[in-house]
Amino acid sequence: MKSMTIHGIDGELEKKLTERSKQSGLSRNRFVKFILQKTLLSDRKTARREMFSDLFGKWTENEKKDFEGRIKELNRIDASDCHENNTLL
Repeated sequence: MKSMTIHGIDGELEKKLTERSKQSGLSRNRFVKFILQKTLLSDRKTARREMFSDLFGKWTENEKKDFEGRIKELNRIDASDCHENNTLL
C-alpha cells in the first residue's frame, strides 16, 4: 500500500481532523482514509445507481391508486373456489 504526505494543512483543519478522529475512535490517518474513501468512491456508487434509477424508486400517490385499482379484482374471492364450510381449496 502506498503512502502519501499532505503538506500545508492549516491549524483549523488539523484541529477539526483531530477532533473528528477522536469522536470516531479512529487514528487521524485512518480517519483521513475513511473520508477519502467515502468521498471519492461514493461518486462511483452514485453514478452506478443513476444508471439504474429508472428501475427503482417510489410511487407517487396517483401511481399507487392506479395500481391498486388495477389489482382490485385479484382480491375478490370467488365462492366457487371454496368448500362447503367456506375454506379455500
